[in-house]
Amino acid sequence: MRPFMSFDVDIGHASHKGPRERNEDFAAALRAAPHEAGRGLIAAIADGVSAGGHGLVAAQTAVISLVNDFHAVPATWETTVALDRLLGAHNAWLVDHNRRRSGDASGLTTLTAVVLRGHTWTVAHVGDTRAWLLRGGECTQLTHDHAFDHPDLRSQLTRAIGLDDSLRIDFHQGELQIGDTLLLSSDGVHQVLKHAAMRELLGAAETAQQASERLVEAALAAGGRDNATALVVRVRGLDAGSLDDALLLGRQLPIPPRLKVGDTLDGYVITALVANTGVHRLVQARDAATRELVAIKTLHESRAGDPEERAMLAHEAWLGRTVTERDGQGFVRVREPRDPSAFYAVFDWHGGRTLEQLLEAGQAFSVEEIVQGTLAAARALGRLHRQRVVHRDVKPANLHLGDDGQWRLLDLGVAISGREPPAVRSLHAGTPSYMNPEQWEAGHAGADAASDLYALGVTLYRWLSGRLPYGEIEPFQLARYRRDPIAPSRLRPELPIWLDHVVLKAVARERQQRFETAEEFVLALERGASRPLAAPPATPLVARDPNALWKIAFAISLLFNMLLVVWLLFLPR
Repeated sequence: MRPFMSFDVDIGHASHKGPRERNEDFAAALRAAPHEAGRGLIAAIADGVSAGGHGLVAAQTAVISLVNDFHAVPATWETTVALDRLLGAHNAWLVDHNRRRSGDASGLTTLTAVVLRGHTWTVAHVGDTRAWLLRGGECTQLTHDHAFDHPDLRSQLTRAIGLDDSLRIDFHQGELQIGDTLLLSSDGVHQVLKHAAMRELLGAAETAQQASERLVEAALAAGGRDNATALVVRVRGLDAGSLDDALLLGRQLPIPPRLKVGDTLDGYVITALVANTGVHRLVQARDAATRELVAIKTLHESRAGDPEERAMLAHEAWLGRTVTERDGQGFVRVREPRDPSAFYAVFDWHGGRTLEQLLEAGQAFSVEEIVQGTLAAARALGRLHRQRVVHRDVKPANLHLGDDGQWRLLDLGVAISGREPPAVRSLHAGTPSYMNPEQWEAGHAGADAASDLYALGVTLYRWLSGRLPYGEIEPFQLARYRRDPIAPSRLRPELPIWLDHVVLKAVARERQQRFETAEEFVLALERGASRPLAAPPATPLVARDPNALWKIAFAISLLFNMLLVVWLLFLPR
């Protein structure tokens, strides 16, 4: 079993212009901030192509934009998707920039980037810069040059950033191991030094910086006539696992045995049995090292052999870690297990109760308390949606008030992130009474961010009034939506009218009348009476019942025919 360690790398960089007038190579590496270490590290090298003196600019802008923007994309994006979109956007910009320049004053560049994330390396490659992996004394070239295979045409690239509207990128991925050394080199290094010499220089150097300097010096000493650049990354410790790592552990590790109070699991002492759904077991435990309480979620032993359930729990744990790595407010933080002997997920423990439990117990809430709780939930949804995640099951049972007074959104088990297992994607997830009506219409694509906002609106309506806006909904029961909801203030007179307008907008029958984003929902609640929303219009009869016109026409026709019969049979002519 690979140990879970903090992400630890040694980085070295050296570059020299050689006999050229200017150095048109450029390289950089950037680690994610400590509070979002799960995003890993990105390193890139580019070799600008001299055309009117703009090769260096092309190389610099390509590397800087990629390195700076990579950690800003949604954390749920798969690594190759993020690299493809960022490089594609920069290529489009550079192509357009080149067209605006006069004459031959254009800038092209090669680029090779490597991302270390979790226990995986990913390489993106365009041109004739290269990526290498040194492992166990063997040095392997990870990329293939995009240049003509002829001695007189080797400087002629077949692919480059800024060359064409369509950018084709090579992607390569593999497992990362402690002790690996990755090298990014420009052709001024690898076209001069032999493979064996590079392997020896990489392996003999004590530090990454020393290795990069020795490679550049050796290339120039061997008669190199081009810019020479080397960027070296040595892996000394692995980061927390990625989704692929979590899925792998979910397949390989056994399910824990049925746990009892007093049992120990990897340093966690079981202190209480919390829930058994028949699919999952949830227990409270105390971390023997920190003395903190945690919640441990495992699969029920009857589901131990179900690969889909294993994949769903792995996705839930990974998604929880990803969502909370930058800002855990509004969610329950997921912890990385320490060298686990079994497959399970570990969450922070928060005492308290869900909104469903509080409402069933008759808990009374003031208007201010309800608004603040809804604001917390809406902000949490906003953070999810900005990472392209849809919760799909927002309801009072998944809104938790902790003993610390903080509201948190629970249960990402059916959330979709774009990387969820097929079993999650195929679920028609959600609670019917909290699902927007268009989900029951034929041909609808399924839940999206708007579905979460509607569900929060239904939650707010019930919180305020004690009722559901359209009553209990059964699947595909569209007849329930043929009346507009009653304003909550008619059921609870102490509610302000501005809050009526907010909640009725949130649960409007027509999608285009609802809030478009969580931020819009938050703004309406924050402004309150100072800038109230307009009263929502009544839903037209035709919108509530598309067959209404036909029914009216039929009724008129029937009445006309009855009058005609009466006139023909009973009235004097």
